[in-house]
Amino acid sequence: MQMIPLVHDLSGKNVVIFGGGRVGARKAAFFLPEAEVTVISHSFSPLLSGLGGERITLDLSSLDDRELSHLLDGVFLAVAATPDQDLNNRIGKICREQGILFNNAAGEPGDILIPSVIRGEHHLLAISTRGASPAVARFLREHLEESLPDLDRMIALQERLRIALRVQEPDQERRRTITREVLRDPSIWEALAKGEELAWRIVQERYLP
Repeated sequence: MQMIPLVHDLSGKNVVIFGGGRVGARKAAFFLPEAEVTVISHSFSPLLSGLGGERITLDLSSLDDRELSHLLDGVFLAVAATPDQDLNNRIGKICREQGILFNNAAGEPGDILIPSVIRGEHHLLAISTRGASPAVARFLREHLEESLPDLDRMIALQERLRIALRVQEPDQERRRTITREVLRDPSIWEALAKGEELAWRIVQERYLP
């Protein structure tokens, strides 16, 4: 697979999840609330409760290809998350024919992989092993979350610093050096744990001209 990471705006895009079990619920949670998500299944996991989106109760195994194709009308991205690999592969084949992006939870690989994601107010980090080891992707996500609990505050601090430097420091290379030094300063990371304003005072005293 020749895949590259992209960040895509899914506002108003229709995403359909086939399968309402634990895996389908996890996939739905990934896309909500950014996309318009519909979960189609004969039953639904309690994990879907409170997530939002739409649910359609159908026995997917009883549908022929024409009926499955009809369910994909106007869909931007589809996820096959049923325990039936043959059914998942049928959905994938229809998606390819209709030019719909497809992720397969079990069966022949689709053209979309869903990464392990770290979300914050100011950041979005995606980690993927290209399907080789979900456990490693999860380990890396948990490690980064534990190692950088104040990443959001640092990003906000860096934005504040860049604005100040554009006014106070005319040399572009010097501005880059200062932003890197602030990122590597352990005392600023320690201060961020107590609040952005404390960290900002250290930046002003130590780095701003």
